[in-house]
Formats: sequence, structure tokens, C-alpha cells
Amino acid sequence: MVAARSPSPRTRRTRDALLAAGLDLMVDRPIDAIAIDELVARAGVAKGSFFNHFVDKHGFASAVAAMVRLEVEAEVARANAGIADPVARIAGGMVVVARFALADPRRTAVLLRAQEPATSQTHPLNRGLKGDIEAALAAGLLRPEAREMGVTHWLGLCLVLAAHLIVTAPSREEAEKALADMLVLGLTGLGVPAERAAAIAWEARL
Repeated sequence: MVAARSPSPRTRRTRDALLAAGLDLMVDRPIDAIAIDELVARAGVAKGSFFNHFVDKHGFASAVAAMVRLEVEAEVARANAGIADPVARIAGGMVVVARFALADPRRTAVLLRAQEPATSQTHPLNRGLKGDIEAALAAGLLRPEAREMGVTHWLGLCLVLAAHLIVTAPSREEAEKALADMLVLGLTGLGVPAERAAAIAWEARL
């Protein structure tokens, strides 16, 4: 079996230019309101280059959103470094999402405009969350339903919270209240006892 060749520097530059252009344009508009001609003009590449990298605009929008999601996941990994408790790690991911939404609402808007949100159990971007949920299940800390729907449940709440924060532009106090309430709702939904969920929410800070 012949190993796939790595893309050339020129190919990578073209793809990166398209993604950067998409990030700029999707801050203000959904992908359906952006013409491919506008994308390639912003990127400074030939129109045919777009279809060398992406099947269609929806796939492109998902790739742009994944680029932002990778930033968020890197922040989650840093925030959770050294934390062994899987429930605390799950909660820590939501705290990072809230911080990201408040610090960079425009990039958060791009993430929320993804045509195909990465919520499946098998999606590579969900590997960390899936591992934490599995560890919590193994320790008897979550309800059995979390095995199949825990990832979708948690990511859905994180995205809704992010949307709420960028739309309402709350004060810090209001944002921390919204985060605490969502943590309690989300964690108890996964099966964490109410007292434990409330304690985690109480300690969460933006």
C-alpha cells in the first residue's frame, strides 16, 4: 500500500488562504449568503482551487468551524491539565467555551454557523469529551444514558450557552450566573448528584 503524499506547501497555502477568508466572511454572514466568487476573491486564489479542497460550501463551512473548534479544544486541554476527576474535566470544558464566547464573540459566531456541528461520538474533535464521559461512567458517576447521548447532550448545552452569551452580551456577574445554571442543568442531566453539580458550579469562574 502506497502512503498518501503530504500536500505541497503551495496546496497548504491555498487551503489556509481559503479558510482564513471564510473565517473573515462567516463572522457576519452564514455560508449560504456568501458566494464562492467572493470567497476566492478574498483569498486571492483561482475559483477552481476551491473545489480542489472542498466538495461544496457546506463542507467548507464545517472546515472553518472545525478550525475554530480546534482552538477551543486546545484551551480545554490546557485548562484541564493536571485534573484527574472526569466530571470536573467535563465541567471545565463548558467553562472554557463560556470564556471563549465572551472573549471572542465573532469567532464564536463562526463556530455556531457550522452546517454540520461536530456532535457525534466518533468525531475526532470529541475524543477528549468522549473519554471523560467514559471514565466517569466507568467510575459510576453518570447515568447509563450518557454512554450514547452524553457527548451530544453536553456539546448542545455548550453551544446554546455560547449563543446566549454572544447575543445577550451580559455583565460578568450575569455571565457567571448563566454558566453556573447551565453547569447544574447539564451535570444533573448526565446523572451527577445535584449537590455535587451545585458545588462545581459554585467554583466555576470566568
